[in-house]
Amino acid sequence: MKLASSTAHQIVGFHFSVFFFDLPGEKEVDIKFQSISGLDVQIEKETLKEGGENRFEHNIPGRRKYSPLTLKRGVLTPKDSGLTTWCQKAFQELSIEPLSRVDIELLNENHDILMQWELSHVWPVSWKIGELNAERGEVLIETIELNYNYYKLVTVT
Repeated sequence: MKLASSTAHQIVGFHFSVFFFDLPGEKEVDIKFQSISGLDVQIEKETLKEGGENRFEHNIPGRRKYSPLTLKRGVLTPKDSGLTTWCQKAFQELSIEPLSRVDIELLNENHDILMQWELSHVWPVSWKIGELNAERGEVLIETIELNYNYYKLVTVT
């Protein structure tokens, strides 16, 4: 039996970009993050009890449920970041303007797109600033959690 050689390999997850569509005042720095998590979808199950049969229940697929997207990066001032200004308006002025789309692109060493996730109807739900500590010389990290209706994995050609 002859084995076919495969050029497929596992993909590393450290080279990526985020693009915010319709973000007012977007700056080049708004695509760069230390980490991203929350590309997570689950299908809820609904239980159906059959009349007359008490030994078990039927589980059927229900709605999809998406986790919040969590973005982490070094803190930037509102004048340096459209994303920071957008979050500031949402949390201080309660002016929440959902973005139509956010794209997350996983890149290879040549900056070519390997995989792309397209998130729909995105708005902020949490904005956290890391610990201020005079005993450490670390970058101050902000964590932004975004809600979205759904995402799809886009085929990249």
